[in-house]
Amino acid sequence: MRLLIIRHADPDYKNDSITEKGWREAQLLSARLAKESISAFYVSTMGRARDTASLTLEKMQAEAAECDWLREFPHRINRPDVTGKRSIPWDWLPEDWTCVEEYFQKDRWYETPVMQEGQVKEKYDEVLKEFDRILASHGYVREGGLYRAERPNRDTLAFFCHFGLECVLLSHLMDVSPMILWHHTCASPSSVTSLYTEERRQGKAIFRMNYFGDVSHLYAGEEPLSFQARFCETWDDPDERHD
Repeated sequence: MRLLIIRHADPDYKNDSITEKGWREAQLLSARLAKESISAFYVSTMGRARDTASLTLEKMQAEAAECDWLREFPHRINRPDVTGKRSIPWDWLPEDWTCVEEYFQKDRWYETPVMQEGQVKEKYDEVLKEFDRILASHGYVREGGLYRAERPNRDTLAFFCHFGLECVLLSHLMDVSPMILWHHTCASPSSVTSLYTEERRQGKAIFRMNYFGDVSHLYAGEEPLSFQARFCETWDDPDERHD
């Protein structure tokens, strides 16, 4: 089985939609995805994800299941360097989280006081319970770090969601701390991440990524990448986001 995890196009956060650029991205994305044989679509209930998916669904004459659990990962934490404002878990300063060993460990990242106070693990588990329920309905049942292939298949499932949520799903499939993915990867708007199952012993499968955050459809359409989700490449650029 193959999974396509797709980030929404360039966002208009104020109106929970996508920008004019985002609609161009979504159009190019739809032309790309229409060449795929996709068995089922799952879409976040947030407007920017639904709008991104809409052009693909229209082009493919398909319907999608709208899922609350695919909404952007909602929990906020008290960032150590900020007072009076709660932040998303992937906007910490590197010097504050990289010095904490637990954040690099898949079974301990949620044990720190910051994560416990924010009840981040509880929401994390809720999302993954629903994700595994979907995978089980398509024939792959989670058992420890593997998936039992009850009905092995070559279906393709598409998930339209958000960067923070995508990292949660990938951390589960790859058995790593989400902090590593939240802080060391950047999936550009409208990007596509692909994973396949590998069943090297009968009935025992893992998901293996063969590309992350691919935006070849934007290059093909000569559409420049959005800067969304990134921070300044060098400190001396006043036009790029610093914090």
